[in-house]
Amino acid sequence: MRKSVLWWCSFKPSLKYLGAGACLSLIWVANIHADTVFVTLEKDNALAVVDPGTGKLIKTVDIGQRPRGIVISPDNKYLYIAASDDNTIKIIDAETFKEVGRLPSGDDPETFALNPSGDRLYVSNEDDSLVTVINLADKKVLKQIKVGVEPEGIAVSPDNQWVVSASETTNMVHWIDVKTNAIVDNTLVDPRPRALGFTADSRQLWVTSEMAGTLMVLDVKTRQPIKTIKFDVQGVSADKIQPVGVVIDKDNKRAYVALGPTNRVAVINAQSFEVEKYLLVGQRVWNLAFSPDQKRLYTTNGTSNDMSIIDLDTQTVTKSVGVGTYPWGVAVKP
Repeated sequence: MRKSVLWWCSFKPSLKYLGAGACLSLIWVANIHADTVFVTLEKDNALAVVDPGTGKLIKTVDIGQRPRGIVISPDNKYLYIAASDDNTIKIIDAETFKEVGRLPSGDDPETFALNPSGDRLYVSNEDDSLVTVINLADKKVLKQIKVGVEPEGIAVSPDNQWVVSASETTNMVHWIDVKTNAIVDNTLVDPRPRALGFTADSRQLWVTSEMAGTLMVLDVKTRQPIKTIKFDVQGVSADKIQPVGVVIDKDNKRAYVALGPTNRVAVINAQSFEVEKYLLVGQRVWNLAFSPDQKRLYTTNGTSNDMSIIDLDTQTVTKSVGVGTYPWGVAVKP
């Protein structure tokens, strides 16, 4: 889109007279809406493709049985999607949406994490209490690591030193050394940990606990908690405050937490650990993802069958886009 705007600025007579400032504004407008958002639809067995600029659903693609977890490769060429009831992770071309491969994920894959270089995938196998390590070059399992009961949340540190797996029933996070693929430490956290997020500097790990209604911030060096954040939403009973997805911006200024059936996203000051506000989104908000420029946040809202678009400069929800039945995972391509 940027090229097309440059062409118009150069050759369209009516725009040439507007001057360089107008052309730069047009380029900015073109770039702000260049994202493509991908949403897995758990009950439609499909992938929704959304243009967030227009707020339109572009297409829906059949993807496999019960798709949930989704990530995009660092080069933005491939989507990795967990087809849970097919017991596989599918590799999908991000342009054609054709399946180009499958990975031996183990039974019932739900969530997984890609390392920064894009050559290792770490999969939570909830039913077997395992983390499966996959080498993407040859699509083979390198190792299966025994962890606690019902592992779900999983993350790789940006410095590629740690893989951390959260076990929902054991109420622990397990610290796995990426060099040895072995657990070197365990940290007790609040009940039913669901999702994990590292800060960009790899110094902190943020862990949501669905049953406790809390978020714990862990120091990576000591692997111990430094802060527990409790959520309190006016007019919402404590049992409905169920934190799930969490992301922290690259400047470590704010974090955002999906609060499940409260239908809200919590905005947290990442320096003071204070909750700044709650943003009303769709029903049963599960997961969230930044736009590549971190100007927007996209959320999947499971029971309202839509996604919300949040403008992060104004901290407001600007659009709701219907995507299909039971949206779960979200990934973004620039």
